[in-house]
Parts: sequence; structure tokens; C-alpha cells
Amino acid sequence: MLNFKKKSIFTRRQSVREDAQPEQEPQSDILAVWGSPGSGKTVTAVKIAKHIADRKKNVVLLLCDMTAPMLPCVCPPSDLESEHSLGSILAATHVTEALIKHNLVTLKKNSHLTILGMRKGENEYTYPPYEQLQAQELMDGLRKIAPCVVVDCGSYIANDILSAVALMEADSVLRLANADLKSVSYLSSQLSLLRDSKWDADKQYKVASNVKPQQAGEQIGQALGSVAFTLTHSQELEEQYLAGNLLADLSLKDSRLFRREVEKIAKEVFGC
Repeated sequence: MLNFKKKSIFTRRQSVREDAQPEQEPQSDILAVWGSPGSGKTVTAVKIAKHIADRKKNVVLLLCDMTAPMLPCVCPPSDLESEHSLGSILAATHVTEALIKHNLVTLKKNSHLTILGMRKGENEYTYPPYEQLQAQELMDGLRKIAPCVVVDCGSYIANDILSAVALMEADSVLRLANADLKSVSYLSSQLSLLRDSKWDADKQYKVASNVKPQQAGEQIGQALGSVAFTLTHSQELEEQYLAGNLLADLSLKDSRLFRREVEKIAKEVFGC
């Protein structure tokens, strides 16, 4: 369990060994998608990764949630070409590039997208506990494997080492929130955990998520402040999530604004 009072996780690269070589320039871009519970983190992360893959650019989607594994929400099991577990990687003494590649979940219909996540029925106790070192080595390894990495972070970073490391190591962060007081309260409590770490506010994009027609721009502004992107509610998208088919195309009219905003995010962060 994370000793949070000592802030053992919220200092960037504190577990790096003394004999470690100097850092090299990042070989890829990492986007961390984070936010309040129910804000649409997984939906957004999957759709951004799919957009990149549809443009023939290799992308890894990392699903950090170990309490409720999200892989079953992404696509039907029949769409998977291989099925491995993120837990097998983090259980290793050291995480190598070869180990990551071996455990990537590949898809039958999209060769440019690979996924890392916990399998259905697994939880954080299925595998031995991991430390910050394994999480750091995983992020470093992913940079070498694909030019684009999208991380679906868990909401509660105090007890989620992988999500915390991803947030600190990412090149860009989408901070999702619904336009309601619960989301505002959540972010107020969680952001303070990062205040004393090397948390780069300039790499964050505020995102208003699941915005419904009756939520005017003025209401969003009052709740969240200025936002970089606005992801509108889509009934089609909600149905895909409930059916576990988030890799399906969005074709209906009510998804048009959501699609456009995903395109803007991908272009801003990854240039594609």
C-alpha cells in the first residue's frame, strides 16, 4: 500500500537507480486521460486511440484500472487476436521492452492498435504487488514501442501507482470533468495530492465531458473555468459503452460534435 503521507509516489522518478543512464529524448508522445469518476475517461481514451489507429499510426492503449478491468468494455472477446494481462508485466522484477511486447493484446481488425489492461475477472490482488519502479519501467518501455501512447488513468491516484506515474510522466494530460459540483469537488481534493510534486500544469488540458444540450456554456464556465475541449453527450456512444463495443465507428448525427472534438484533441496532442 502506498505510504501517502511520505509522498513516496508523487515525486517524479524517485525510484530510478543510482547507476541509471541519463535520460534520452522521448521516443513517443504519451497522453494521460484522467478525471472524476464517471467523467468518460475510458470512452475518451479509446476513441482517441482508435482515431489515431484509423490513420495508420501505431498506438498503444494502456488501461490502468485494476478494480474494474475495462478491457471487456472496449470490444467483444471475439475481436481479440491475443489476450494477455497487464498484471503479468507489473509482476516482473523488472519490466523489459520484450516483456511488454509479449503481453500486448492485439486485435483482429486493427493492426495499428494494441492494448494493455487487466482481463475480465482479475483484480489488483490477482498478481503480486508492484512498485513505482515497475510502473516507471513500463512507461519508459511503451515510449520505445509505439509513437503514440494513450493512458486511461484511474480516478483515485493516491492508491494507484500506475496512474500516478502516468500522470507525472505523460507529455500531455486531459483532465476530464462533468459540469457539476461533484466533479469540481473531486478535482479540488485530488489535485492537491500533486501540488508538491513535479506536476506540470502547462501540459494539462481541461475538458468538459458528457455535456448535455441543457448545459449552456455559461454553466460549464462557472463549474469548471475555461476549458480547452468540450465533449458532448452522445446516445450512440453511451450504447457502445454499455454493449462493450467502443471500437465501433460513430456514425449517427448525435455523435458528430464528439467526433470533431476527438479529432481536435488528436491533432493537438499527436499531430494526426
